Amino acid sequence: MPSDTHNASRRILVSSALPYANGDIHLGHLVEYIQADIWVRFQRLLGHEVYFVCASDAHGTPIMIRARKDGVEPEAVVAHYQQAHVTDFAAFGVVFDNFNSTHADENRELVYDIYGKLTDAGHIYTKTINQAYDEAEKMFLPDRFVRGTCPVCSTEDQYGDACESCGSTYTPADLKDPVSVLSGEAPVWRDSEHYFFKLGEFEAFLKDWLDGAGLDDSVRKKLSEWFEAGLQDWDISRDAPYFGFEIPGAEGKYFYVWLDAPVGYFGSFKALCEREGRDFAPWLAPDTDTELYHFIGKDIVYFHSLFWPAVLQGAGMRTPTSVFAHGFLTVDGKKMSKSRGTFIKGRTYLDHLDPEYLRYYYAAKLGPGIDDIDLNLEDFVSRVNADLVGKLVNIASRCAGFVHKNNDGKLADVLPDPELYQSFADAGDTIAGHFDRREYSKAIREIMALADRANQYIDANKPWQMVKDEALRDAVPGVCTQGLNLFRALAVYLAPVLPALADKARELFGEDTWQWDSAAAPLTGTPITKFKPMLTRIDDKQVAKMVDASKDSDTPAPAAASDEDTIGIDDFMAVDLRVARIVKAEHVEGANKLIRVQLDVGALGQRQVFAGIKSAYDPAALEGRLTVMVANLAPRKMRFGLSEGMVLAAGDGKGIFLLSPDDGAAPGMRVK
Repeated sequence: MPSDTHNASRRILVSSALPYANGDIHLGHLVEYIQADIWVRFQRLLGHEVYFVCASDAHGTPIMIRARKDGVEPEAVVAHYQQAHVTDFAAFGVVFDNFNSTHADENRELVYDIYGKLTDAGHIYTKTINQAYDEAEKMFLPDRFVRGTCPVCSTEDQYGDACESCGSTYTPADLKDPVSVLSGEAPVWRDSEHYFFKLGEFEAFLKDWLDGAGLDDSVRKKLSEWFEAGLQDWDISRDAPYFGFEIPGAEGKYFYVWLDAPVGYFGSFKALCEREGRDFAPWLAPDTDTELYHFIGKDIVYFHSLFWPAVLQGAGMRTPTSVFAHGFLTVDGKKMSKSRGTFIKGRTYLDHLDPEYLRYYYAAKLGPGIDDIDLNLEDFVSRVNADLVGKLVNIASRCAGFVHKNNDGKLADVLPDPELYQSFADAGDTIAGHFDRREYSKAIREIMALADRANQYIDANKPWQMVKDEALRDAVPGVCTQGLNLFRALAVYLAPVLPALADKARELFGEDTWQWDSAAAPLTGTPITKFKPMLTRIDDKQVAKMVDASKDSDTPAPAAASDEDTIGIDDFMAVDLRVARIVKAEHVEGANKLIRVQLDVGALGQRQVFAGIKSAYDPAALEGRLTVMVANLAPRKMRFGLSEGMVLAAGDGKGIFLLSPDDGAAPGMRVK
């Protein structure tokens, strides 16, 4: 990993692990996505060219079974959760350049290409295996659909491929007392021909790759254990029924999700390149000077640090520059629990608290290793209130008013203590090094130590008393300009962690953008805007309500009865209205009223919608036009295809009028 954080020539591709499209995002997931987003934002502040991609992990038996249960196609399940995930991520400030699906055409093309290269190079073979079969469900069982007692440590209720307690890997046949998670019955064992990747052939390469990848020592130790045990060839196929990509030339055989899922990183980036007219091929070349980093949880280190680099090497493609693994989240020192209300979904958190608080608290806890971090709710309230409200924002709130009252809202031309400011500026390199190495907790400690010094300066000068003394009154603007500049430097350093606060700080100073070196020199002689509250204290009651809302309830609360034809504000806010640009519009063959429109919804990606506006509009006239869509409407499977939302139009029975925002609106903006 490059050590020079200020090398402006770096081109970086960053991915986070793909959230499985079968459930909502929770606070445990967000450890990773916030960690990655902070690093991406930091690198961009340095001026590097950075792309941040992700995708829904769309394949596998769980999604197939969920779709069967819900009476919909698997694609509808994927589309629903893909939409929900992107919306939740964006609310927490985690903004991807592209969020795709592993079921997308771009991924299919890359998977087939990689498989073809591996086959041509002799890295794929077939053999007959004895596999668990559920006679009640009439299907072969993936490893994780068999549970039993670990054959190594005897921990009960473990997956069929690995033990969560001792970390051992094995096959379902090795389990003691195995049962199918579908039927609860003991599986039988049947023969089936499977496709294997010769992972063992890449041992020497993998050891060399690991030497240069800069992995955390604890990760390297675990990987060495797998090397000592001997690398086993990897089963990359699954039997029908299965939701995924069918293996070319092998009817009824599908790629195992762990073959096509990592390829989804490249598939998502390929979709971004095609949309923006960028050259995708150089990023995959083995001799490329671009960098590739994966942020993952420690539970999937094996796949990303052994299997994935070997697959890429075998296909003649570039390998990851490094893999950054993190630990798990506990809440109040214990595993997240629905009964205690500590299994908290991202959406539930957002209903009660500012997402910036969680970003800050995670940053204050995170380092580059795989140690678990604890969300202690009492400490969370205390630290946010003390650091962000009591220390950070307090600096600006105590100084800005005096600048308006005593200097016509204009910063002084000089600082009374330039050496103090220079010490803040000089700290930038140290803090940058911490961020680059993902030592976020160290960065936060450095920044908060500076915040203490800023408050000490203000407390020592007491501008609220100086303004009452005629002899000292003229010095008030200088003192407060000093304080505001110290706050500004801190806000620059915290911008990767608190992007929304950084936006408010830039608005205060009348600045459009910041770079990391914006803190190198003070801002003087320029007007500032009127100070507006930036953050408010957390009330313990807010946290209590969030916990209560997260607890399991056997009986849902009844909806409030009303005789009025009204909805509450919460109902309205649940509708996610977004500005969208019509990229493409066309008639739908066999439909009398519908036009198929392809919508660009900014960070939410592109959506296909079937709109009943054919009687009023020519498709060609719609392309390039802005409109408004319901972005969180559940996808609807139609005979013409999947409709992923709704465009808004007005009508009185005599005509249809598509809603359009004013000039200046941009795709992805939320309608409020």
